[in-house]
Parts: sequence; C-alpha cells; structure tokens
Amino acid sequence: MTATADNAAEQPKSAGPHSLGRRQSLAAEEFFYFFLRLRKNEIRRTVRQLEEQYPDDDLRRRARRLVDAKTSLAAIGGGLLYVPGLFPAAGQFLKLAGVVGAASMLTRMHLYLILEIAQVYGEDIDDLARVPEMIAVVAATGMGGAAPQLLTPYNLAPMVSVGAGALSMAAVTRLIGLAATRFYASRRDVEAELSPPPEPVPA
Repeated sequence: MTATADNAAEQPKSAGPHSLGRRQSLAAEEFFYFFLRLRKNEIRRTVRQLEEQYPDDDLRRRARRLVDAKTSLAAIGGGLLYVPGLFPAAGQFLKLAGVVGAASMLTRMHLYLILEIAQVYGEDIDDLARVPEMIAVVAATGMGGAAPQLLTPYNLAPMVSVGAGALSMAAVTRLIGLAATRFYASRRDVEAELSPPPEPVPA
C-alpha cells in the first residue's frame, strides 16, 4: 500500500476550516510515510478517540492531554538512546543500530504529536504549511537527542547519560507540544477575530 492510499484511507469529507487548498506533494507524502512511517489516518483516529473520551474538554485541555501522554514516552525513548553505552562489550554496529532506532522512534512520535495538536485545532494536516512545521520538529528532536553529548568531556558514568537523555528528550517533547498548542490556538483566535459575524436570522 502506498503512502497516499494509506493516508487517504480515512480522509475527512471536508478539508477543514483552516485549509488553504495547498496540498502536500506526492514526494513529501512518500518521504514521511516510508522513512518516518507517518500514518495520518492514525492521527485522525487518535483525535476522534480523544474527543469521544473527553467531550467536555476544551481544545487546549485536549492538546495538553496529548502532550502529557507523549512526554512520558519521550523520557523512555530519550533514555534508550544511551542505553547501548551501558554495554562496553557490545559491537559498534549494535550500538549505532540502537541509537538510530531510538532516534527514529522519537522523531516519529514528535511528528505525530504536532499533527495531532493541529488536528485538535481544526487544521488541515494535509496542507503544505505542515511540512516546514514537521521539519522544525525533526530538527528539535535531533538537538534534544544530542544534548547529553555535552557531558562526554566530563567522563561521567554511562548511567548519567541515560538519565540526561531521558530528561532532555522529555523537556524537548514538552516544549514542542506547548509551542504547537500556543501556535495553533493563536491562529484559531486570529481567524475567529477576522471572520465576519454570522448573518442575523430573519424573524
């Protein structure tokens, strides 16, 4: 199944109130699907489930629930980045494979987070505007994963790097989630102010 077929499996009937009509290219869809396993139907399903479980929550509260859930997962993933360092006898290839696998998982999780928050606020996750936002998330994930490397010159115990990796990635996840929440909430507020008032219903 191709990226477009998978991501289109549960396309909403309408593009959403904030769609600008600029669709992501096929190349972008294929890249995020094959390299980062990004499935947009899963994003829509998660947001629908959140709406059904917490119907009384406002949009900001729903977004915060997503951030809280991903933060704990990010702490685990950030620690896994440096777990191979606990085993000096492990080959360099096995260590590298473990780090690359954990980094890929964290990047994918952060992409899901920002797109889930966008979906909560009624944004069109197929819009071209999401691409630079996703690229920024990938860069932020790389910076968060590299932060514990600053401890290397101090020859600290490998376990310290594991803890530092967990804390730094949890912090990055929270920053990404809260920044996305503020960004999409402010967009919604601005569009609400600019939208014309509803026409009065004739008596």
